[in-house]
Amino acid sequence: HDNTLLPALMVSVLLLFYLQGCNPMALTGRSKLQNQRASLNQQIIKQMRMRAGAENLLRATSNNKVREMVGLELSYVNSNLQLLMEQLEALNSSVDVYQNAQEATSIPLIPLGLKETKEVDFSVPFKDFILEHYSEDGSSYEEEIADLIDLRQACRTPSRSDAGIELLTKYFSHLPLLESRFLSPTRQLGIFFTWYDSFTGVPVCQQNVSLEKASILFNVGALYTQIGTRCNRQTSTGLDEAITAFQKAAGVLNHLKETFTHTPSYDLSPAMLSMLIKMMLSQAQECLFEKIALSGIRNEFFSLLKMAQEAAKVGDSYDQVHQSMSQTPIKDNVPFFWSTMAQVKTHHYRSLAHYFVATALLDHQLSPQDDEDLQEKTLSQVYDSMLDGRSPLDILRKREDRRHIGKAHLRRAVMGHEEALRIHGLCRHLRKLDVLQEILQASHKRSLAKFTRNDQEDEFTDYLEAPDIISKTDHKAEMEMPVSTKVKVTDFFHRLGPLSVFSAKQHWTAPRTVRLKLEDRDMGFTLKGEPPVQITSLDPLCHAAVDGLKEGDYIVAVGDIDCKWMGVSEVMRLLKDVDEEGIDIRVVSLMDSSQPMPTKSATYCGGLPKTYSMICLAFDDHDKSPKGRKVSKKGSFLSWGLKNRLKSSSTLSLPTADFSGTLPWNKHCPTFPSSSSYNDPALY
Repeated sequence: HDNTLLPALMVSVLLLFYLQGCNPMALTGRSKLQNQRASLNQQIIKQMRMRAGAENLLRATSNNKVREMVGLELSYVNSNLQLLMEQLEALNSSVDVYQNAQEATSIPLIPLGLKETKEVDFSVPFKDFILEHYSEDGSSYEEEIADLIDLRQACRTPSRSDAGIELLTKYFSHLPLLESRFLSPTRQLGIFFTWYDSFTGVPVCQQNVSLEKASILFNVGALYTQIGTRCNRQTSTGLDEAITAFQKAAGVLNHLKETFTHTPSYDLSPAMLSMLIKMMLSQAQECLFEKIALSGIRNEFFSLLKMAQEAAKVGDSYDQVHQSMSQTPIKDNVPFFWSTMAQVKTHHYRSLAHYFVATALLDHQLSPQDDEDLQEKTLSQVYDSMLDGRSPLDILRKREDRRHIGKAHLRRAVMGHEEALRIHGLCRHLRKLDVLQEILQASHKRSLAKFTRNDQEDEFTDYLEAPDIISKTDHKAEMEMPVSTKVKVTDFFHRLGPLSVFSAKQHWTAPRTVRLKLEDRDMGFTLKGEPPVQITSLDPLCHAAVDGLKEGDYIVAVGDIDCKWMGVSEVMRLLKDVDEEGIDIRVVSLMDSSQPMPTKSATYCGGLPKTYSMICLAFDDHDKSPKGRKVSKKGSFLSWGLKNRLKSSSTLSLPTADFSGTLPWNKHCPTFPSSSSYNDPALY
């Protein structure tokens, strides 16, 4: 009730979101676009539910009157879907809000929008699984489950910075742990992960956590593209950051393409990912060209020819992107804005290449002081094939040949810029980018003015067709896989015990209480292994064996002390002071886990002719009443995790209770491991 506490409370809440790497309260242009995307996705799924119901009714009825009414409704729904997808395409074409606000003299770059998802409530399934599988009270893990839900919710609105990347990679690193803890290969928990296609808005729903992993990876790549477009490309540092961001985006998307090959979402298909990788590398190559030209292009023969080939490299890269976008089925879903932008940049940079070659030929005549052999060699490397009857040396020595070929290059430059302006005018979203139009017009005027200065009214020679320019670069854009050593993942459910034993794949008996008593200063067994310790060399006649202890049992508690994470020495310290009355220990026994494998997880994809049951998608996020969860975070558990693989079937090699100085957090490890290591808990 004290109004003076309100500002402090708001600051605390915002600080919490900042620490999580996101701020959903920020009313930025990017967040508004993302909110519009989420709203469109909800409208699309409602229309698809209506369409699925109408199609089912058509198949079920033979009444002509009903079929006529349903057909009319279907046409209405399909029209609405078309309009909604056009609105989604417009969002994917809104690149201006992602650009750096301080500089408006660079050609805009294309970012990827983040995939949207529905909320997932892990509470009830996880609590039930903990009770049934781990024989523990699921309600005692409410705070851990709430932390997990909060982390996933924060990943829906990551900040456009390294903190946002760290947030997504942190959740991605938790997914294999959750999969090992809760997702048994013989049982489905009923947890459905729903993600919307970034281009079509069509929802895909799976119980398989692979969809969750792939979608998070896509958003990591998309966030890198947004970081790249945000960089200030008028500075060398900003260009370096943009180049790195686009190369990392290409690396993440390539890893996604190679690792997750059977995702049902169209934006995660190999064909679409291949096109996106080409587009990111092309944008990185464009930034490399801008970095070379940042300090200015010297009006010198060799520098101009070098820049011509660099510009031709950018143009060829975008030409490959456009060719990829023109292939079926990519062309049916890629925004027209993207395809048009690729075409415009192809013509623009190829025209720049012809302008640079023309300038080198027209402004620099061969003089006795010049290195004739070097100029001849350089010019011969620019062309794939020379004009009929002309050699590079003839062109360099003959003034008229230089002028005619220079004009031919200028003619191609002017025509190329005119074609870029024509294509630019065909797309209404491109026409909104004033800076792009200004750059295209300025380049066209410069080429036209130079052509006019070198044109002669009394010249009636046949027009020459300037040869193509070979693309070449000294700095090729390459895919770069992000490497992060800052994200330290602590298992939310660390208290359940070492993951190599206490996982969803292992089956064991419920904990049993066994009474231990000393017999001639001997308990009748020995201990081995690292946490949790195992019973070995059991005397079948000792008191513990008679009370139910078995060879190979794991000790999970001594008295009231949990010892799942204790080594042999620590457990022995707890047992050394056993008196005549003895002490109770709790043990579990591994069971045979050979059970038949389940059927494939259910998948819903709105684009399929046979739709999946809508039970899992029946409720919108708006229909759910918000559940109160704790906001305050507790201290981290003891960290474990990036070492200690299983050494053999009989000897466990898990972390001991002494963790000091053993965690290899300072070692460089890939943020995204190979597909073969997703189920290996030792890597996380």
